[in-house]
Amino acid sequence: MNSLKYRAEFEDLLANYHISTQGKKILAQLKLVILCGPSASGRNTIISQLLKRGGYSFIVSDTTRKPREDNGLLEQDGVNYWFRSELEMLAELKAGDFLEAEIIHKQQVSGISLRELRRAYDAGLIAITDVDIGGFKNIVSTKLDTIAILILPPSFNEWLRRINERSELPEREIRNRMETGRRIFAEAINNKQAIVIINDQLELTVNEVERLAHGGQPQNSSGARKLAARLLEQTNAYLDG
Repeated sequence: MNSLKYRAEFEDLLANYHISTQGKKILAQLKLVILCGPSASGRNTIISQLLKRGGYSFIVSDTTRKPREDNGLLEQDGVNYWFRSELEMLAELKAGDFLEAEIIHKQQVSGISLRELRRAYDAGLIAITDVDIGGFKNIVSTKLDTIAILILPPSFNEWLRRINERSELPEREIRNRMETGRRIFAEAINNKQAIVIINDQLELTVNEVERLAHGGQPQNSSGARKLAARLLEQTNAYLDG
């Protein structure tokens, strides 16, 4: 299990984090799409499908956690994440060299570095990435024209099935992911700036995200927010019951 040796230092720094002036200049010129969703919501699969279509640059996040197996394959540095030491990330956060960063599951720090955004901008591509809920809120408040999408599973039971299908996790890890899901569902209900999408059929979801990335307007937001309310109620019952 991952742990954070410098957790207190990260908490103090992130509580008052400010992006550098250079970072603000890059953001002003960059088209950015972010996807956020609970574990096993399908956000990574959606992004991989869009990358195959072309026109996008995947923003690889930095993280302090160790590589893990995903579908039997060990994650690769620079592909899945940039795997960094805690001291490296602390130094760059102090310099304002991240768009955002967050402590996740109380075990690791992950965030988006300015070097990745600069790479997308220089290539003339739409920057796209997946973020956790803290990063989602931070990015939306920093870059107001971000295309910010929350991905929901189609039902609570399907969500549990997908979580358990990915890998055998101890109950504590499942509860950590559901705690994060609880925050995401609440955000989907309350954040009117966010676009909420139900990932029921993958191809339709990918098409919808691409349409939004190219300036399309959101559809059926009320139905998605009603689902978020049901998911939140069922998650609360699972965790608090």
